[in-house]
Amino acid sequence: MPVPVAKPILNKNLVILHFTVFIWGFTSILGALIHVHSVYLVWYRVVIAFSTLFLYFKFNRTAIKVNRDAFLRLFFTGALVGGHWILFFQAIKSSTVSVTLVCLSSMTLFTAIFEPLFNKSRISKLEIIAGLLIICGIVLIFKFETQYTLGIFLGLMSACCASIFSIINSKQVKQREAPVIAFYELLGALFWISLYLLITGGFNANMKLVPSDIGYLLILGTVCTSLAYVAGVSVMKELSAFRVALITNLEPVYGIIMAFFFFGDLNKMTGGFWVGAVIILSTIFLFPVAKTQLAKRRR
Repeated sequence: MPVPVAKPILNKNLVILHFTVFIWGFTSILGALIHVHSVYLVWYRVVIAFSTLFLYFKFNRTAIKVNRDAFLRLFFTGALVGGHWILFFQAIKSSTVSVTLVCLSSMTLFTAIFEPLFNKSRISKLEIIAGLLIICGIVLIFKFETQYTLGIFLGLMSACCASIFSIINSKQVKQREAPVIAFYELLGALFWISLYLLITGGFNANMKLVPSDIGYLLILGTVCTSLAYVAGVSVMKELSAFRVALITNLEPVYGIIMAFFFFGDLNKMTGGFWVGAVIILSTIFLFPVAKTQLAKRRR
């Protein structure tokens, strides 16, 4: 009798993904601690992450050449990656870590809609229901946290960008290694953000860092970007974009807990926030159960 190999691989990828999501949750804390504007923050982050991957490839003498079509696809996807990060950190600075992370959960609904369109497949009713429940939770938060309207909007736009580039990467990772994908997407993000700063005259004294920012940015660029980004892309060899999006929604759990210890964010939230957050997080945890039960009924 042959030994099954799919299940251990899947379990390994799930463990890697959960660890990666925990690290992503910590990026929100770093974003709140770093003083510079979100555009500069992301520019520094990308420079450090790109340099780290470049040195990794040089040290290991890894071939990273791709064809022209792949390069352009990854290069332009980098604009979405950079946009996602800028919107994410600006949302934190415009609201709170907790509000931004909960809004990021809308990535599930965006992926439920966009992934079938990209793959030319049927839209899953169960995924749409899960996504709509998450949106209901966000609406509740929006209703009771009106002082954070801008932060909520930026958080939703950040989730939309993350959903699209995750779907793109779920296809790319079937054809090439995750570090190579991350390298060219970071190159693209660096180019587009630098171009924006050049056009707007953004390379100025406002980019100056305080001493504490340097340490935080090094952690953000290496551990939370180079390592976590490569790990997050690599698991897509076995997991669908929607499954990744669903588990990524645990980022608010990790982030909100950390925000409490770092900033006492829980004390700033109203009852409406927590009702909305419970709806969102309950949907995340119950979705796999509902999907399993539905599959059993169809047998």
